[in-house]
Amino acid sequence: MSSMSALRELAAFFMPVGFIGAGIAVLCAIVAGVALARGAAGLCGGATAVWIGGMMLSIAAGFSGQWIPTAVAGGALVAALVIGVLVRAVLRRRPARPERPEPAGSGTAAAAPSRPRLAEGLGGANLGTVLVQR
Repeated sequence: MSSMSALRELAAFFMPVGFIGAGIAVLCAIVAGVALARGAAGLCGGATAVWIGGMMLSIAAGFSGQWIPTAVAGGALVAALVIGVLVRAVLRRRPARPERPEPAGSGTAAAAPSRPRLAEGLGGANLGTVLVQR
C-alpha cells in the first residue's frame, strides 16, 4: 500500500473528526464569550482551553483538503471574545437597578406586638398550652 492510498483511506476518517472538532471549538467559543460577558474569567479560560483541543481536532480535516472547519473554529473564538467584551462593556455602562420600595406594612418600625394569647388544644392533650405571638 503506497502512502497516497493510505492518505486517501485516512481522509475518510479525518474529515468527520475535523468537523466534530470544529463543532466542539464553536461550542466552547460560545461558552467563552458568554463567560467573558458575565465576568467569569475562570470559566472563560477553561472554555478556551477546551477550544484549543477542538481546534486541534479541526485541523485533522486538512488531511482531506478541507480547511473550512479550521477557519470556522478560529473565527468563532475571535468573534465570541470580541462580542463578549462588547457585551460586558455595555452591561457595565448600564445604570444599576433601582431598589424596590418596601411594602407599606413591612416598615422597620413595626407595631409592637400585643400581649401573647393562649392557644389551647393544638395537638392533643400531650402538648398542653402554647403561647402564640402576634
